[in-house]
Amino acid sequence: MAELPAVEVKNVDMHFKMSKERLQSLKELFLKFVKRDLKYENFVALNNVSLTIEKGDVFGIVGLNGSGKSTLLKIISGILTPTHGEVVTRGVIAPLIELGAGFDLELTARENIYLNGSVLGFSKKYMDEHFQEIVDFSEMEGFLDTPMKNYSSGMIARIGFAIATMTVPDILIVDEILAVGDFKFQEKCEARINEMMNNGRTTVIVVSHSMGQIERLCKHCAWLEHGNLKMVGDCDTVCEAYKSAY
Repeated sequence: MAELPAVEVKNVDMHFKMSKERLQSLKELFLKFVKRDLKYENFVALNNVSLTIEKGDVFGIVGLNGSGKSTLLKIISGILTPTHGEVVTRGVIAPLIELGAGFDLELTARENIYLNGSVLGFSKKYMDEHFQEIVDFSEMEGFLDTPMKNYSSGMIARIGFAIATMTVPDILIVDEILAVGDFKFQEKCEARINEMMNNGRTTVIVVSHSMGQIERLCKHCAWLEHGNLKMVGDCDTVCEAYKSAY
């Protein structure tokens, strides 16, 4: 019996209501809402997108800004519910979508490691056992007791990636997080993703504006354009068509 895919995206639409007016205050917004005088326009972020990602695949998503890449990742992660269609995922998901998500930037990195671990469902005992592993991977030993509001985006990315990959998730979702931080840390993250690829159990979904990164990491790829699925297939073919178009 064939193994079921890790992710199935079925005829997904995502519509957002966007205000046509520029409101100057919350009071003005409230008054217009009460009077039912708010004017919206419908923005289609995704239009009838369907794709299948097999278990153990490393799958890239490319497209210009505003093409719907991050919206699709948030729907797959369960952060957003599609307007129409459905997404089926099989396994535990570790989403790395927004830097700082799941962190309280007023707290120190040490406190945030435990906070983020509890959000992901790990016990304090488990976090105690893996704390040093997270610190070693992130290389943030000297900044553990600094409030994270003083961290750069690259420093936050180090902590976030180290926590998300301390165990091997069934599905790892990475949105541009590999574009921050220094070159050596990017290489380290890619090496860890390659380890997951080689174990054959983890499905990795990557969004990046770095075509070199997509081509190095991914086996298959989807190209989104203005919310529409333009092309899906093996990575080299899709990336070549995408680069030729732009």
